[in-house]
Amino acid sequence: MIAKKFKNKRQIYLMLLPNVLIFSAMSIYPILWVLKYMFFQYDMTSPAKFIGLDNFVRAFTRDTYFWRTVLNTLVYVVGKLVLTLPFSFLLALLLNKKFRGNRAVQAMIFSPTIMSASVMAIIFYFLFNAYNGDVNHYLMKLGIIHSPVNWLGQDYAMLTVIIVGAWGALGNYMVYFLAGLQSIPNDIYESAEIDGVTPWRKLWSITIPMLGPVLKIILMLAITIAFQDMQSIMVLTEGGPNGATEVMFLYVYKFFFPLSAGGLVRAEFGYGAALSVISAVIVGGITMIYLFFTRKLDEIY
Repeated sequence: MIAKKFKNKRQIYLMLLPNVLIFSAMSIYPILWVLKYMFFQYDMTSPAKFIGLDNFVRAFTRDTYFWRTVLNTLVYVVGKLVLTLPFSFLLALLLNKKFRGNRAVQAMIFSPTIMSASVMAIIFYFLFNAYNGDVNHYLMKLGIIHSPVNWLGQDYAMLTVIIVGAWGALGNYMVYFLAGLQSIPNDIYESAEIDGVTPWRKLWSITIPMLGPVLKIILMLAITIAFQDMQSIMVLTEGGPNGATEVMFLYVYKFFFPLSAGGLVRAEFGYGAALSVISAVIVGGITMIYLFFTRKLDEIY
């Protein structure tokens, strides 16, 4: 009996082993590497030099550009949430009804989610091109603008990357909202219709309150994912022009892999590791604040 029990446990551990090894190699080891080298000056071309907290002192006292990227990140996150969540909720409401072609429309809206962010950014780069882009062409044709707009220039670059990010995430959150809507029992709506409740009243008094638990999860996912967005921005603008679209994780990335337009000529792994820890603390802090307030709201209501 004991031997059989031990054999079953051994099989369980052997089945878990590949996942544990992959998780350790891809998650635990990089975290330990960062926690070590954030106290060093290291660029892989010379031996690592221990400098204590100098990297953090540099970040908090001398590197004002980093804090500008934090502000840019907050603008990007808020803008993306404002565009993505209401439109994805509206699409979910429309697609929650049965009609011919419903599945095809859902698949079409969801398709950008499975598209590579780099490919998506290249497509939008040509669409928003100032000289021969389709966006300017059709806006001028409709009389909305009278001359081409430089969408990737200083004034509109942040708006453009927010639109691209929102477009890529729209289908993902639409699916989450659809799942939440379909979990609401139809009996409640039928009872409300018998009582003569208007569709608008049903939305505010039944649908949105009953979506509360799902909405909290969606909003937390949207916040954390938006903070990590950088691939499409890297392809579209590389953080330019003049740092207008530089978000903090793209800035950190450039210390490990300098880009042509990044302003860095060599890697600084030690300082990049320190900035990555600070960035993670910022995201974690904002997430904890969000969870704290949602818990307080649960206690009140």
